[in-house]
Formats: sequence, structure tokens, C-alpha cells
Amino acid sequence: MGCEPPQRLVRALGEMYGDAAAADWLDALPALTEQALTAGDGLTVERVAAPGGRSSLVVLVRRADGTPAALKIAPPVAGPELERAALEHWNGWGAVRPLDAPELDASGALLLERLHHEVSLRSLPEAKALLEAAGTLRRLWVEPPAGHAFESVAGRTDRQSSGMRAAAEADPELAPLVDAALAARAELVEGSPELLLLHGNFRQSKVFSGERAPWLTVGPEPLVGERAYDLARLVRDRVEDLIASPGGPVTARRRVKRLAESLEVEQARLHGWTLFRAVESGTRALAEGRRQMGEINLEFAGWL
Repeated sequence: MGCEPPQRLVRALGEMYGDAAAADWLDALPALTEQALTAGDGLTVERVAAPGGRSSLVVLVRRADGTPAALKIAPPVAGPELERAALEHWNGWGAVRPLDAPELDASGALLLERLHHEVSLRSLPEAKALLEAAGTLRRLWVEPPAGHAFESVAGRTDRQSSGMRAAAEADPELAPLVDAALAARAELVEGSPELLLLHGNFRQSKVFSGERAPWLTVGPEPLVGERAYDLARLVRDRVEDLIASPGGPVTARRRVKRLAESLEVEQARLHGWTLFRAVESGTRALAEGRRQMGEINLEFAGWL
């Protein structure tokens, strides 16, 4: 079928879950793909989307009626059932639309409308990209469905805190930054003002050009909580460029202020969540062996 996983996916799964666990899932991937294609009732393969993402295989397919679609297959640990629930709740409002394919439910695969995966917001100039990203993210912030199973911001960040503490114990030089991030989190969780459905991992590379709307979001890691948490990841977009810029620290602080004002989010709360998420990402990258990315995120956090 020509559905070999891109090397980016192979590498990322090994970093996130360990080489052994990643290898087990990748070994099973051909059978999982075949199962999903068979269950999909008339799906025909065009090609695998490459370089693709870091957590799933995306196969570009056509339905029996010729409609283009995308078949997404992810490890169970990635929570595809929660992604499906969030996408169904948004129903195409600011996000990719899930296509009705009940025959795929048992396989854990997602059948999605086809977007132009080669054109993301990263292709736009930075100022324009941030503007479009903010407008897209705003659409996703809605009341969660009744009886939902989504994790809370408090719950997710509590789990993440243990890895941050472990990093500080392993490298005492990280302790002041980790302590500041954990203190910010404790204060933010204590006074959280809202419980909205959030994307969970929103950034420019998660927003692609579409046919029915200029820009649509993909790949949510949904949870419920306050908007400032979701917006905090966007503040750090194109962090490599910021680090390389002589005016990086000033630009980073201005970005916090500009995004907070444009989306009517309290600036202090956005600052706090930006600090926490940057330190969490940095310490996690170090633990996964991605030293350069870890150091970049921690340097960014130090600017705040």
C-alpha cells in the first residue's frame, strides 16, 4: 500500500514513548492501517502525508464517492477517542471536520476532511501568522459537552509537574526556573476563572489551509480550563527565530502583551502559563534527549 511511516514520526515516537514501545506500535502499524482501510468501506489510498506529524500516521485517501479525505491512525496513548470527541463537538468550527464513518470507530482511526497539509500558518510572515492563529484559536473556546471525559488543566499540569521536579533534582541549575514555574502554576490553578474546551497543543503548525475555510486547526490534545493556558503555547511559536534574534527577550514580552490584549485574556495569567509551559516543554525535551530544543525553551522561559 505504500503506507510507510515518515521518519519524523518514527523518531518522535521513540523520543516520546521510548524505542521499545514505539517499535511495538510501528510493527503493528501495517496491520492497523489495513484494518482501518478495510473498515473504511471503499477507501482508496493516495499517499502518506509527509513529513507528517509527531504522533500519528496520516494517509491521504479517497472515499467511494471520490471525496478526498485523510485517515489518521494514532497510538492509543495519544487519546484518539478524545480527539474525536473534541472535533465532533466543534463540528468544523475552527477545526478540521470529522467525517461520518461509524465503521471505523472500533479501529480507533479517524476519518477527517482533507486539508492542504503542505500549507500551514508557518508559511506566512510572522505577524500575519500570529493574527490568523489568534482568530482561529478564539473559535475553539466553547463550553465543553455535557458529561465529557476531557482532562482538566489542573490535572494535566499536576502530572507534568513531577517531571519538572525530577529535572530540577537531576540538574540543580534548573531549580530556580522550575520553582518559579511551579509557583506560577499553583497560583493560577487556585484562581482559575473559567472552564472552556481547549485545543491543548495549539501552535501555527497545527493550522492548515482548507477548502471551506481559510484556516482550520488539527491535532487537538483536548482538555478543559482557561483560555490563557491554550494561548500560552502560541506565545512561544517560532521560538528558534526568537532565540536567534538580538531583540528576542523584548519581542517575547511584547508578544505576551499583544496576544493577551487581542484575545482579552489577563496578561498576568498568560505570562504565568507561558512560563510554566515553556519550562515544562524544556525539561521534557531534555528528558527525551532533545537537548537543543530543551535548552532553547528554557532560555525562552528565562526571558519572561
